Amino acid sequence: MPRIAYVNGAYERTSEAAVSIEDRGYQFADAVYEVWSVFDGRLADLSGHLDRLERSLSELQIAMPMPRTSLLVVLNEVIRRNRIREGLVYLQISRGVAPRDHVFPVDTLPSIVITAKPVDRAAAEIKAAAGIKAITAPDIRWGRCDIKTVGLLPNVLAKQQAKAKGATEVIFVDHDGYITEGGSTNVYIVTKEGEIRTRSLEANILAGVTRLNLLPLIRESGITLSEGAFTLEEALAATEVFVTAATSLVMPIVAINDTLIGDGKPGPIACALREVYIERARASAGV
Repeated sequence: MPRIAYVNGAYERTSEAAVSIEDRGYQFADAVYEVWSVFDGRLADLSGHLDRLERSLSELQIAMPMPRTSLLVVLNEVIRRNRIREGLVYLQISRGVAPRDHVFPVDTLPSIVITAKPVDRAAAEIKAAAGIKAITAPDIRWGRCDIKTVGLLPNVLAKQQAKAKGATEVIFVDHDGYITEGGSTNVYIVTKEGEIRTRSLEANILAGVTRLNLLPLIRESGITLSEGAFTLEEALAATEVFVTAATSLVMPIVAINDTLIGDGKPGPIACALREVYIERARASAGV
């Protein structure tokens, strides 16, 4: 079945859908995006992603192209037309189409693109059961990683380097030696004392929506949680390392730069958190 995309008011085959060559998302990366997990045909962590979308647009002074209620209708229609039960939905909003000029155009309507694709949950569980490998890279990204923009070239280059080294994810390390986040994830460590640590949002990191919904689950479990800086050395000495994102959910890291984490297998805390997160996300999807 051909995939269907929504582009500026029209539903089209993805292979035929297009935006203008003068779209500012293409010219300047003047655009934001969001990615939802889909469970049982429903959007997971719905309000968290919408809240972050509106914040990103506000920070870039881009108008919301339609009310939330209308956007939800379109998102769900893309899911329906693509017959997605388990999958991902991608949304991108740019400032719009205008002759190329650095300053903001006047009276330009935002451009919106929405696509969806299925996810093989069984394959994802096999991957999580084995864990993934990561490498580190210097964090050379811009100073507003809190905005979810499409300007991801540093992430792309680092992810390609990870792939070349047989790894799946890259972990960024700042100039002071502290881990910030992953190439497309938030990062956590479990100390030998059993404490989970992750970077505070006061650092130059994205407020992950999966992170937002996982932290209360950690606290409910009785595990001590600390939001603050930690070094690469501390991560390498941890009993567990894991990452979170809408695309990977809760994913154990079993090696960083060829150094095994713990015994080189997914740890019990990460595995338990993955199970409870998926259970909660599936139960609350669409709300």
